[in-house]
Amino acid sequence: MFDLKGRVAVVSGASSGLGQQMALAFARQGANLVILARRLERLEEFKPKLIEAGAEKVLAIKCDVTSTDDINAAAEATEKEFGKVDILLNCAGSSKDKGVLEMTDEEWDFTIETDETSVFKMTRAFANIMKKNNYGRIINIASMYGLVGNTEIHTVAYHASKGAVVNFTRAVAAELATDGITCNAICPGYFYTELTAPVLDTETFQAFAKSHVPMQRYGKPGELDAAAVFLASEESSYVTGAILPVDGGYTAI
Repeated sequence: MFDLKGRVAVVSGASSGLGQQMALAFARQGANLVILARRLERLEEFKPKLIEAGAEKVLAIKCDVTSTDDINAAAEATEKEFGKVDILLNCAGSSKDKGVLEMTDEEWDFTIETDETSVFKMTRAFANIMKKNNYGRIINIASMYGLVGNTEIHTVAYHASKGAVVNFTRAVAAELATDGITCNAICPGYFYTELTAPVLDTETFQAFAKSHVPMQRYGKPGELDAAAVFLASEESSYVTGAILPVDGGYTAI
């Protein structure tokens, strides 16, 4: 089960963090990889690790997911190279953390464009290729913050953008269901990335997580892999519009 040999998986945000972890998970299952990020040199450094993990072929493309032109060029290059797209993992993102009373228009727009609008643009470009083959697996990386609020960090635009990704996922799942394309979302809890490490490493936040996460710890590297592989696989063919928290129980209480 969960064999991805011969499948073509596109992963945005693959230059670091969760994007790299899940790209490696796909490679271990034998998928071919198309890795996207703004830092092409990081992608090129990452390619040998994907080959070593089991990917037969890896294509690295410089792509700013807020740029329609970059995304469309990446989709065109992918189709030219592989002739299809089977899996799309929308993982790229960033945010400006402010509360509703202090956030500027620029900070709001940056977060919404990076975390929400980019998912729409990526899905539009690559799902049009999927539709040609009547097959696709779209996986959006939302957040548990797209399901609930929080009392520790004021990050209203991030909550709004990830909540939008959650319902965008449902809308796309319903729209594309008869095209052989599924669309699901993973809502990670607290995991270390380049962006989160400065916060997660503070004593204050560690105490907060211990009191608010039933498992009393952050997620470990690899603990998102099984969810991503399952939703990318043929075996998840009757799963669409699902919103899967992987958060140690944070949203259960």
